[in-house]
Amino acid sequence: MNSQKQVQVYSVSERINRLPASNYFLRLVARICTGGLFEFYELFMVGSVGAAMVSAKIFTTQSLAYFVGAGFLGMFVGTTLFGKISDKVGRRDAYVYSLLIYSLFTILMAFSSSASIIIVFRLLAGVGVGAQLVIIDTYITELTPSKHRGFYLAFSQFLMYLAVPIVSFLSYLLVPTHFMMAGWRWVVLIGGLGSIVVWWVRQGIPESPRWQEYVGRTKQADETMSKLEDIIEKEKGSLPEPQETEVSKTDRARFLEILRPPYRGRTVMLSVFNLFQSVGFYGFASWVPSLLVSEGVTLVDSLLYTFIIALVNPVGPIVGMFTSDKLQRKTQIVIVAIVMAIVGTIFSFMRLPFFIILFGIIITLLNSWFSSLFHLYQAEVFPTRIRATGVGFTYGWSRLSAAFSGIVIAHLLIAFGVIGVFVFISISMLICAVTIGAFGPRTNKKNLEEV
Repeated sequence: MNSQKQVQVYSVSERINRLPASNYFLRLVARICTGGLFEFYELFMVGSVGAAMVSAKIFTTQSLAYFVGAGFLGMFVGTTLFGKISDKVGRRDAYVYSLLIYSLFTILMAFSSSASIIIVFRLLAGVGVGAQLVIIDTYITELTPSKHRGFYLAFSQFLMYLAVPIVSFLSYLLVPTHFMMAGWRWVVLIGGLGSIVVWWVRQGIPESPRWQEYVGRTKQADETMSKLEDIIEKEKGSLPEPQETEVSKTDRARFLEILRPPYRGRTVMLSVFNLFQSVGFYGFASWVPSLLVSEGVTLVDSLLYTFIIALVNPVGPIVGMFTSDKLQRKTQIVIVAIVMAIVGTIFSFMRLPFFIILFGIIITLLNSWFSSLFHLYQAEVFPTRIRATGVGFTYGWSRLSAAFSGIVIAHLLIAFGVIGVFVFISISMLICAVTIGAFGPRTNKKNLEEV
């Protein structure tokens, strides 16, 4: 392989897209998505920990909405802020420092006593953790070849969703206990220990060569690609020749570019989609334990049901690994969103434990499959120079929506009960289906520069 010749002729995109699937990519994706484990831990911790806080009289069922909302408001700031920072300083540094912010304030939250201080620290922790999925989606999309990126993004979601049964099991095990401090505090503290693995993760992942090439660091981009190619060549044998593609030269990135043609329509489409997808996705995950308690289920039984349901979270991305690159992603998003709306409505009528668990399992599987699809999809529709900015801005609306939808859900619970909550969630998912189905572009197996 003559890397010097390649760098004179071929772009980073052309060199990446000719690479075959490999175990190296699996190991790389596993390291990159470590930060996402903590975001998923944080997201799915809220339901169990929130129910415990209500039981301990720290919050009421209604005031819990402010605890839930504070995290998502922080995530909105972090998603928007670090998306832009990532386009400026690189994927790796933004990834590491945002995770450190999360770890610091989560640890402080674990030792806080008053409800107001807990809310403040959860908001600040949200600023750090909210950036993780945006950076991870961007990172993996840029580092993997076009014909396999659906598989690798779904694989990352599978690994991150392993955090869900872990946090559910820890909640079931620890929340009812009291050793030196309340059990829910131990659950929070465990999530905050992410700082221990931050520097280990940082040493094992390269910077995005697409980003390096875009900002003019062509030597570093070539070095990154050469190392990557050498590793894969040792594993897979000689590599095929890159295929030349036409890539138009562009000026430096500007934030306002996502609000102008040709990307304005995509920005609006994804913003609307994220406003409503968060209602279905986070509404179910964050509120199920508290909703069950409100229906007369004991806290311990609620945590047990939640743990059983959580076990299937990693299954959805496995489905995505085998379907994402075979069927058109926008079509899958539409179908899964519609089915989620139907199943969610049925779930709201369930009262017997067997049926609560059965329909909870179905909607959880659909939720995680849906997540693996749209996280890749939204990272594909913006160019490298503004990818993290575009994803951060549009995905940020999901955080803002989740912050305020929690308050809406709390009031719906008072006025209409559990059925009213899930009708609201189902309508939101139908809006998602219409938005992507009517206005979303096709992306499967296309070079990122072509999409």
